[in-house]
Amino acid sequence: MVSIIQTVATKPFEGQKPGTSGLRKKVKIFQQPNYTENFIQAILNAIPAQGATLVVGGDGRYYLDETLQVIVKLSAAAGVSKLVVGQNGILSTPAVSNLIRKLNATGGILLTASHNPGGPENDFGIKYNISNGGPAPENVTDKIYEISKTITELKMVDTPKIDFSVLGKQNVGELDIEVIDSVHDYVELMKNIFDFDSIKSFFATNPDFKMLFDGMNGVTGPYGQRLFVQELGLPESSVMRCVPLSDFGGAHPDPNLTYAHDLVERVNKEGYDFGAASDGDGDRNMVIGKDAFVTPSDSVAIIAHYAKEAIPYFQKTGVKGLARSMPTSQALDLVAKKQGLEYFEVPTGWKFFGNLMDAGRCSVCGEESFGTGSDHIREKDGLWAIIAWLNILAYVNKKNPGSGVKDILQSHYQIYGRNFFSRYDYEEVDGKGADEMVQRLRTMIETKELEGKQLGSFTVATADDFTYNDPIDGSVSKKQGIRIIFQDGSRLVIRLSGTGSSGATVRLYVEKYSNNASEYTADTQKALQSLIDVALDLSQLKKFTGRTEPTVIT
Repeated sequence: MVSIIQTVATKPFEGQKPGTSGLRKKVKIFQQPNYTENFIQAILNAIPAQGATLVVGGDGRYYLDETLQVIVKLSAAAGVSKLVVGQNGILSTPAVSNLIRKLNATGGILLTASHNPGGPENDFGIKYNISNGGPAPENVTDKIYEISKTITELKMVDTPKIDFSVLGKQNVGELDIEVIDSVHDYVELMKNIFDFDSIKSFFATNPDFKMLFDGMNGVTGPYGQRLFVQELGLPESSVMRCVPLSDFGGAHPDPNLTYAHDLVERVNKEGYDFGAASDGDGDRNMVIGKDAFVTPSDSVAIIAHYAKEAIPYFQKTGVKGLARSMPTSQALDLVAKKQGLEYFEVPTGWKFFGNLMDAGRCSVCGEESFGTGSDHIREKDGLWAIIAWLNILAYVNKKNPGSGVKDILQSHYQIYGRNFFSRYDYEEVDGKGADEMVQRLRTMIETKELEGKQLGSFTVATADDFTYNDPIDGSVSKKQGIRIIFQDGSRLVIRLSGTGSSGATVRLYVEKYSNNASEYTADTQKALQSLIDVALDLSQLKKFTGRTEPTVIT
């Protein structure tokens, strides 16, 4: 069937500048006539699209269905060879990364705003991933943005609505569309990485050990159902909120102690030994246990510690190096030093890890923002981290039966000491005030007035605005976050986050190291209170933002 390509006049929209996490805006902005079409056209023009194979999927949020149809119409006109789409448009971000790599695809279009709320009044997002499976680097996102600023026409094929609920192949002119099982390839990947037999044996020999996975009505629900219930044979009571909903059930699909409170309450009240959650698009995770919360910083350090001992994938490939985002605690550095591994401190953004992985210099990495992953794909991977913990639990219990999450944490601290760490998020604050707050701190750094200064019981050793010189491609990333490092190794980090769709989010990070075993069981907030007081006083956060309390504490 020959398709007739139509040319439709359009005008540019301001602000279609994608970041590492793509373009995120309110649904109503995407619903403006030609807004979504313009951005998809800019992606296709930038790739370029002729002959391309693209993986397409999203987290099931509101406006996904309409955007899938737009992608088909524009892709058919642009000369795209093939679209591989998850059934009903559902594909987790890690699953898309895996498929791009497995199929040697040109790239992928992800329809997600990650952990942001969904629904008609909330957020939508479009993100492009490149052929290595990772987020598009700046040279690609800049090209997309430049095209979006000058676009004058759309090229599309008028086609009947595609039914993405039916598995199999369809055609629109020369464009092949294959609708695939959203879960299968990812599950096979996990089974090739981890020791599922060992995990099954652990649950079989410990019938009283109960786990609960919370899909948060996001994309990982079907994946969790398949992995934990069907593959590992756990009862249905081991999973909750595993049906993807367009508004995530009215909840905020961000796996932390605040937004995953339903999981936390059930684990505490119903005596679960292991609790875990993943976010809207499946790239983040949270792990908890009986009377134990695993900080993302500790989680990546513990996974790295056990990687080669416990996880078959790393027994085959080795552990080439470790990396963390700059705000993440230095717990991972301690593991790297003890194991004689190269380690890196990078800006926030998974593309920096991708460069290191592609160069064979990083195997395990993580961000304090509940993102953990490895070189099996080029995105952070929530379910990968959760299964890694189950694999580690199974391994540890062979030597020390009865060990739980809290025991593994305390054992780790006995070896490495404890990095007390917390993050305060102040969401949707006035952008102008937040910028002024950061600029004041930058001025103090430039004039070196902080160095040697006594702040409470802490003395400043160094202060800077983090700059990263990428050892792989030579790129330089400046102004990545205010760092204040004290003489005892404690740190304050302040940065503005761009992952929301409106306003600014101020993130305040505090870290204090202890090698005093009597402190290892201390409450994190109490252990850090004096440092938090210093941070709030130094930043004058209340004055600049008007906030007296954070939105979220992790």
